[in-house]
Amino acid sequence: MTGTGKRAADGGPARSVYTIPPQRDFVTALARGLLDRFGSAPEGLAPVLVLLPTRRACRTLREAFLRLSGGAPLLLPRMRPIGDVDEDDLALSAGEDLPPEDGALFETPPAIPELKRLLLLARLILERERDASAEQAVLLAQALARLLDQAQTERLSFDRLAELAPEELSVHWQESLDFLKIVTEAWPAVLEDNAAMDPAARRNLLLERLERRWAEAAPDHPVIAAGSTGSIPATADLLARVAALPDGQVVLPGLDRHLDEESWAAVEADEGHPQFGLARLLQRLEIGREDVQDWPEPAAADSVRCEATPARVRLVAEALRPAGTTEAWARRPLDGDTLAAALGPDLGRVVCRDPGEEARVIALAFRRTLDTPGKTATLVTPDRDLGRRVAAEMQRWGVTVDDSAGVPLAATPPASFLLLLARAVEDGLAPTGLLALLKHPLCAAGQPLADTRRQARALERAALRGPRPEAGIAGLRRRLAAARDDRFGPGPAVCDVAAALVDRLDGLLAPLLAGEPPAMPDYLRALCSAAATLAATPDDPAGRRLWAGDAGEALAGFIDELADAGAVVAPDALHDRAALLATLMLGRVVRPRYGAHPRLAIQGPLEARLHHADLTILGGLNEGAWPPEAPVDPWMSRPMRQRFGLPSPERRTGLSAHDFAQAFCAPEVLVTRSEKVGGSPAVASRWLQRLDTVLEGALDARTLEGIRSRDGALVALARQLDRPARVESCARPQPRPPVADRPRKLSVTQIERWLRDPYTIYARHILRLKPLDDIDADPGALERGIILHDVFEAFVRDHPAGPLPPDALPKLLALGRARFIDLAHAPGVAALWWPRFERAAEAFVAREAVRRAAIRSSHVEVDGRIEIAAPGGPFTLTGKADRIDLKRDGGAEILDYKTGSLPKVRDVASGFNPQLALEGLMLRRGGFADLPAAADAADLTYWQVSGGRTPLDIRPAAGREVPAADLIDGAETGLARLVAAYDDPGRAYAARPASAYALAYNDYEHLARIREWALAEAGD
Repeated sequence: MTGTGKRAADGGPARSVYTIPPQRDFVTALARGLLDRFGSAPEGLAPVLVLLPTRRACRTLREAFLRLSGGAPLLLPRMRPIGDVDEDDLALSAGEDLPPEDGALFETPPAIPELKRLLLLARLILERERDASAEQAVLLAQALARLLDQAQTERLSFDRLAELAPEELSVHWQESLDFLKIVTEAWPAVLEDNAAMDPAARRNLLLERLERRWAEAAPDHPVIAAGSTGSIPATADLLARVAALPDGQVVLPGLDRHLDEESWAAVEADEGHPQFGLARLLQRLEIGREDVQDWPEPAAADSVRCEATPARVRLVAEALRPAGTTEAWARRPLDGDTLAAALGPDLGRVVCRDPGEEARVIALAFRRTLDTPGKTATLVTPDRDLGRRVAAEMQRWGVTVDDSAGVPLAATPPASFLLLLARAVEDGLAPTGLLALLKHPLCAAGQPLADTRRQARALERAALRGPRPEAGIAGLRRRLAAARDDRFGPGPAVCDVAAALVDRLDGLLAPLLAGEPPAMPDYLRALCSAAATLAATPDDPAGRRLWAGDAGEALAGFIDELADAGAVVAPDALHDRAALLATLMLGRVVRPRYGAHPRLAIQGPLEARLHHADLTILGGLNEGAWPPEAPVDPWMSRPMRQRFGLPSPERRTGLSAHDFAQAFCAPEVLVTRSEKVGGSPAVASRWLQRLDTVLEGALDARTLEGIRSRDGALVALARQLDRPARVESCARPQPRPPVADRPRKLSVTQIERWLRDPYTIYARHILRLKPLDDIDADPGALERGIILHDVFEAFVRDHPAGPLPPDALPKLLALGRARFIDLAHAPGVAALWWPRFERAAEAFVAREAVRRAAIRSSHVEVDGRIEIAAPGGPFTLTGKADRIDLKRDGGAEILDYKTGSLPKVRDVASGFNPQLALEGLMLRRGGFADLPAAADAADLTYWQVSGGRTPLDIRPAAGREVPAADLIDGAETGLARLVAAYDDPGRAYAARPASAYALAYNDYEHLARIREWALAEAGD
């Protein structure tokens, strides 16, 4: 395998370009070939320079050498990455004995740090779009940075933007082109001011200088460029130079040398074909496929081969042939022997219901692999969610799998804690964000973690549930003061515990909550100081645990880099620092250095290149995932990109297709996909569809179905993993507490619940379980009802008798405005409710003015109670009437304000809605303080105050057909029977005894497990 004689005497092509077919482990084959040629002596490999696509590929080749050497002493070749190159790599690549006059060969300005580039671009964007938020500016900056990298990778000049003929484009694209003047006019000056270069431009420059150096003076050592497809033009030029060196070789990955000439000609015009990149590279190398040789290996290398995979190579090549030549599927179908070999037992395929089942199937395949000593397995998938699911599933066996995608930095405990702190401060300590911060595992605030948790729970109950308190520490203190005086609140003891935490937060967060926003470095310093203090414990008073481990170190590195980069941004240029931090963290990942299982891996298609495993699992093979959807370009339309010279989306598809074809030809392969993703049907990858088309044309349906269901046992086992041996539905709850523990006092509103769902009485008054308000609850129907009740109560209390004053409506509206101040934190709700209140107030005053002539006095929010004799002892009924009007004729009327829908007439008449009737009973018995007993039955009336088309609707409780006296008599009899029935020890507090009369809103439905037993009873 010599590299001399680049051209034969007749001018023929040089024989220095090789390929390693897909069925061979690329890195192992490369290492074997190099050992065979140079490894006769321990130092024989030392002079050799091997250029590989990435640093990961260099590590993989190094491991292959160590594995093949069997522990023998060996000096490894110099291995350098082409894809992420720097001056040190290229200086070593060009030769370490450069003459003095070439000392400046690789002296170039440094690449601008990524965070600094994003912030500088965001600053330029904000100068043009002053209404944009910091998050929007950074996202646009990221898109602009991608465009810069793409254009510079393709060696395009932004001066060509003028050639896109903006007059032919829509207004949107004209504005985009105008926006791109940032790149052509402002950005070069910014780079010059910072003495830096864009990363892609710098990489091109370094590769070009190396290529030029080798053109002038060939190195005196062998150079092997392996594994690259030359998708970057500068890389392709360097590969061409290596191929032209006296002792240089280029080793291509998986060149299809057997595709017919007609199809190969079509490949050169089909960017979506897996061989397109290699075909274009061969053109750049000025050789044909026939000039490419198989990379030679010694005979002992047979152990890395698999008999099935050459046939599988033919199958995948046939399935992925260019669209223009697919008629060959019918003209030249694959023969039975080839298909039998290609579809041998080493090829499996699984179709799962959803990604969760797919992850369990893959995890089972991993677990089965571990039962074979020394066997390795790799999941190759671009679906990072699937990779995370598989890693989580493997934890059921205590196995940690190395996921090359790592963990997003923002998802790690230290970074999430820092972001929660930033967001909580930004939002003025709003309930949801503050609770998320206080309940984070790292939050201890300098005291034992249990104490902080206890205080956080107390603060949640006392101040953070229900409507949002006012912003900041002062708002929390005012809410705690109100809760301490609230007879329905959690109590003074709970408020005191919560207040201790608020005092501690006041000292910790004061630097972040006060003053104008500081410069980015100062802000980060204050934020990190507060975070470390919040993370401190008695055993770690400095909060060092925040920066411990891989995640903590990665966060510290990010903060340091951002502090350096943030100095370029004015303090008032980027607002909403929390969103800015989260956006800048996008793409940052943490990769644990230790603890992963050595025989299992999860990799993306890029990372899996040149990687070998005994079992290769191709997961997530659905359209939109593999191949991925083309990213949306906010700057240029597809025709504009083509005219400008940028690669089409099909180029990316072709690279993905090459990755798929390479992985599909591994010795043992399992292909998986899900029928549904995110609850919606998923479409199989186009490559699977093509494989199915080829197989359907060559195999009968029975054989094909047998192949598709070959690994059905894995699916069946995955479905059994978490399925219990037996499922028993619970019965309807029938608690029977002792009579002594049963309530002897209830309010009129609780009687309705007792009738409709006795279990709610059991849960609230016997178990003493009280439902909590929602955290940071938006004002809803309840709050609206409370506001209107309070306003009408205050108005009637100010005018209890006599005619209304002339300014009654302005006074009522003024009371409403004062009460609506409580909705300041929800201006949208206030704006929606206020017009309805104005209409309701106008109707209320008009109706009240008419009624006043017949009313002697009005009484609001009147407390009442009566006792009822019962077998278990006296039972007390309590209640509070919204309003009781005493009439001049000696009668009375009980009013109940409703802001929602009114109770159904049949429910009131049948006694299932007895509130007003029971209040009438209390009035008849003299149960309301300071009000005389009513000799006659009081009128019972609902006032529906909606503020809608009918702003005020007044209706007798049970309509005009049922007299109020009958309602009150029925309520008295029914209540006595109800109390007596539950004084029987054998009477159960059953859950929802009659579904037709079930509560519309039941806070205890989940405790009663109604959905579980109701379905079982319906089935019976």
